Amino acid sequence: MQIGEKIPIGSDHAGYELKQDLIEYLKELGYEPEDMGTDGTAPVDYPDIAGAVAAAVSRGERKRGVLICGTGIGMSMSANKFPGVRAALAVNEQLAEISRRHNDANILALGGRIHQKLQARKILKKWLETEFEGGRHVRRVEKIARLSLNE
Repeated sequence: MQIGEKIPIGSDHAGYELKQDLIEYLKELGYEPEDMGTDGTAPVDYPDIAGAVAAAVSRGERKRGVLICGTGIGMSMSANKFPGVRAALAVNEQLAEISRRHNDANILALGGRIHQKLQARKILKKWLETEFEGGRHVRRVEKIARLSLNE
């Protein structure tokens, strides 16, 4: 964990309530959350929010980010269109840990309609505290990057 690290976080309307809770939790953990929207429960298009967070990670402005929609599926699909982004939908702590340890996931996707607040907090904490294992996984992560370049 890097105290004071800026973490962009965004949600659509279905993930708004969970996003608000996770912003407070990130602060409790010593991070500096950057709210990338939305600002309420009025319907919005999740690709717009995913694009804001994913662009910051893709450009190297931020090391990692968090996205929340109804299921986390749409956000992860949208974010993964950006070069260098490895967004992972984690439905439990084990998947959060593996997404970091084996895949060096740099965006965590969650579902506002499938995760309870306490569960989402546990998943987020596990994801934040888990480091990339490296080793044999480096080659695989590099291959993911080349896929987005059509090499």
